[in-house]
Amino acid sequence: MNEGEAEISKEKDWKELEPNYAIKIFLTVLYSLILLTGIVGNGVTIQVMQVLQHNGYMQKYVTDHLVSLACSDLLVLLIGMPVELYSATWFPFTSTSGDASCKIYNFLFEACSYATILNVATLSFERYMAICHPFRFKALAGERTGGLIALAWVTAVFVAIPLLFTTGMEGHVIEPDVGPVQNLTFCTNLREQWGVYRASIFVAFIVYMVVLASVGVMCRGMILVLQKTMRPMGGGVNGEEGTPKHENARVKAAKKQTILFLGLIVGSLTVCWLPNQVRRLMTAAVPKSSWTMPYFRSYVALHPVADTFFYLSSVLNPFLYNLSSRQFQQVFVQVLRCRLTIEHVNKRTLRSSEANSARSLRPLLKSLRCGHGGRSTQTQSLEFEMPTFTTLHIPKDTPAPSPEEALPTTNESRSISVRKGNEPDETEI
Repeated sequence: MNEGEAEISKEKDWKELEPNYAIKIFLTVLYSLILLTGIVGNGVTIQVMQVLQHNGYMQKYVTDHLVSLACSDLLVLLIGMPVELYSATWFPFTSTSGDASCKIYNFLFEACSYATILNVATLSFERYMAICHPFRFKALAGERTGGLIALAWVTAVFVAIPLLFTTGMEGHVIEPDVGPVQNLTFCTNLREQWGVYRASIFVAFIVYMVVLASVGVMCRGMILVLQKTMRPMGGGVNGEEGTPKHENARVKAAKKQTILFLGLIVGSLTVCWLPNQVRRLMTAAVPKSSWTMPYFRSYVALHPVADTFFYLSSVLNPFLYNLSSRQFQQVFVQVLRCRLTIEHVNKRTLRSSEANSARSLRPLLKSLRCGHGGRSTQTQSLEFEMPTFTTLHIPKDTPAPSPEEALPTTNESRSISVRKGNEPDETEI
């Protein structure tokens, strides 16, 4: 213990800086609610994504990204909250954990935290490529999604590796004749490794800022492309041809939902992570030996606020999914009630096509009734055969039907082929 730390220790009983009992109870209840909500929300989200993909409402690469994001949020809550509640709320200045457990905890928590924000970056990149550069997006198909997700987790591990060497158990026991009898033991950054720790914190902060800025730029690019596609034919930008008016409305809705969802994610990460980043920068800006009592009080007061906002960011994502997708909201409620009623998108499209075909044949049948009132037998035969003429078998030597005669079949085939293609559904996030 150097002279600066000894001066702080003699000046004040450290335990007086602990939150009082009422605040501890309040934080315990709050953290428990956040933990329970996060576990249920992210757990149900993983199942909802799989249900939507299985029924054709969401593409596999989107599902993989969102499942990876939900897993990182779950790990952040499960690893961080119990330890924070015990060591930072109830026993902030006394710790019974060993040096190895302190290092492993800091490493795992940092890796899972940055996996969350890097998963947002990879998801944003894929959606940016799909919307702004669709031909390149098709060319890069295959193992692209798995590679991006693996890259996000590997990068998060590299960001967290320095904490294995720069953190650990550190403290001292004040002698009875010198000051208050208290065991001051911290899981904190080590004095002899403070330079490396400082560099790692600043690098992690730069990664955080770069990811937010990159996602913001990609969202802006997607907004410009979406605005361009909403213009009529011939209204292109910079001499480019505009998108036809008859472009699939579901594709446009999917693009809007993508931009809305990513914008909400960036906003939540900016607001919820900022207090925690400030707290981390406080530990890296000034060495512990130079901390004054006002500085230390500020750090202690900021700690529970920063933790609360940080953990809220891992809970908010399921609510953002519900806000940006009506289909997700419906399936989320169904999974919570353990009562799935959603049907495959092809069945719904086929049923809608059949209903539209039958509706279009009603005027024809009505005219047949009026023109052949005395020929009831022939009319009944027509009424029986016409709704099902899309299933008739045409012999090889029979000439092909005209486009007007085959219109119901063409419409139905087009509806199914569009759904089987790669175009996103209106519910895709």
